[in-house]
Amino acid sequence: MNLIALLIGLVVERLATQWFHWRRMRWLDSIIDRGFALAGRVSGWPALIPIILLAVLLVLPAYAVIIALGGTLAGFTYFVLAVVLLFFSFGPHDIGEEVDEYCDALESEDEEAIHSAAKAIVEGDVPQEPLTLIRRVEESVCVQANNRLFAVIFWFVVMGLWFEALGPLAAWAYRVTDLIRRRAVFNASRSESEDKNAFRVRDAAVALHGWLAWIPARLTAVGYATAGHFDEAIAAMRAPADQTGAGASEQNENLLARVGVAALALQEDADESITTRGVRGAAAAKRLVFRQLMIWAVIISAMTLYGLTQ
Repeated sequence: MNLIALLIGLVVERLATQWFHWRRMRWLDSIIDRGFALAGRVSGWPALIPIILLAVLLVLPAYAVIIALGGTLAGFTYFVLAVVLLFFSFGPHDIGEEVDEYCDALESEDEEAIHSAAKAIVEGDVPQEPLTLIRRVEESVCVQANNRLFAVIFWFVVMGLWFEALGPLAAWAYRVTDLIRRRAVFNASRSESEDKNAFRVRDAAVALHGWLAWIPARLTAVGYATAGHFDEAIAAMRAPADQTGAGASEQNENLLARVGVAALALQEDADESITTRGVRGAAAAKRLVFRQLMIWAVIISAMTLYGLTQ
């Protein structure tokens, strides 16, 4: 049943674009901020402990609903709940739609629209130099595809191997850690340098999310090699990289960006305009993600056929 729920969840995620604003879940910000405040009051503890407790608190309501209602109507209620949880676990926005908006902005040559569309894809500062921006967007598509899509699928499938109901709960738990991370990074960016708690919380939230994304990031990198230019991607994966002082999250992003762009194997054309180059690269990254999604769907379907998943 989890396979059917996953496939329908992916279809809903692609088609229900008018409901994406629900996935921002701004109403959770106040709850998350209270958790951060609690972390500040227990300064003697490692910040990771209250962050984990906060994540558990946000997952418990979904757990209670699935346990209470999942077995009703011959399992149909569980199926619906699994699809709903998957819908809210993906995203919060569709990476393909954001790439299309970015390409449209490039073709319109509207600098403000280009910056706005790129900001939706790139976490952090958006480069001003055109070629640097193009490269950063291509890298960010490869990174965000893991964060928004593949890591969610990974935890849904892997935890579902142990107990069917753990699949959607694990997917939601991963999204919760991402919401906490995003909020912690946002708060730290607005805090004064003297506010040590904001930075403690940010570091703990980023670390927790990075650990949960570590295995999916490596599977996604292998998937990029399979779905793209294999030799270039494997060479990029094996190439030594200076990871001194880098946490799990930064290591994940560096790997996905490096391997994803290598898998694209884009050839530079001196006669090509900046606009054409930007559209070509972003569209190629989008197609790479879609091809890998198809590969994952085939593998998960085969695992289900042979009784390896539920």
